[in-house]
Amino acid sequence: MFDPIRLESIVRAAGRMAMARWPGAGFAVESWQKSPGNPVCAADLEVDAFLKQELGALLPGSGWLSEETAADTARLEREFVWLVDPIDGTRDFLKGRAGWGVSVALVEQGRPVAGLLSAPAREEMWSAYAGRGATRNGRAIRASQRRQMPGARIPLLDAAAPFLDLERVNRPNAIALRVAMVAADEADVVSSVRWGHEWDIAAASLIAEEAGARVTDVHGASLSFNKHDPRSFGIIACAPPLHGETQERLARYMEERAATSRDGSS
Repeated sequence: MFDPIRLESIVRAAGRMAMARWPGAGFAVESWQKSPGNPVCAADLEVDAFLKQELGALLPGSGWLSEETAADTARLEREFVWLVDPIDGTRDFLKGRAGWGVSVALVEQGRPVAGLLSAPAREEMWSAYAGRGATRNGRAIRASQRRQMPGARIPLLDAAAPFLDLERVNRPNAIALRVAMVAADEADVVSSVRWGHEWDIAAASLIAEEAGARVTDVHGASLSFNKHDPRSFGIIACAPPLHGETQERLARYMEERAATSRDGSS
């Protein structure tokens, strides 16, 4: 189907391209707002263009969906589709922090079959292939298997209502890196209760699943990709024994927040 060695070489090259523009290494990069609170920079576009060319040549006839390219519905008819976030964690990238990465997934009939995440500022290269496990820098990784929620590790900036009894750990801006932390047993729970795009989570979800984590949307449903509307409502990535309680806590939190909103508007 494709050469995994060549695929990893392409993703590494994309990471080096981004590093050559990273302010954390002393470089200047032009940036602007796509919409309020949604930054983009020249490096996003350069990496996106490079990956579109190289991945298209690696797997001719494949479809394409990325954060920085206009959506093409022709991808819906393709057996294989690349899902790409050229720089996941642009805020950290622009602030010179290391919590960003280049995220690339290959999806076949709605399911990721390859997931790669290059985080060169952290000197990390993550990869997973369906049924073959997951690695970081070439070494096999195993996800958290924690069984008790209190004290579990979660990457948060501030304590959040559903998780006040958890231990906060470092939180990179890139959601893909936060999910990868569960894959590497550096976090026990990662969650979001917002709409997110497929390109943010496709690669990391495979990495986490292949490492033994449980990954679903907030309702507990399996994630699917290359949908007409390329979004999912939230994500849970966690040690499998914690999934049920994580889902329950998030459900209560969303119900309480909805009730407060209704009371405030009445």
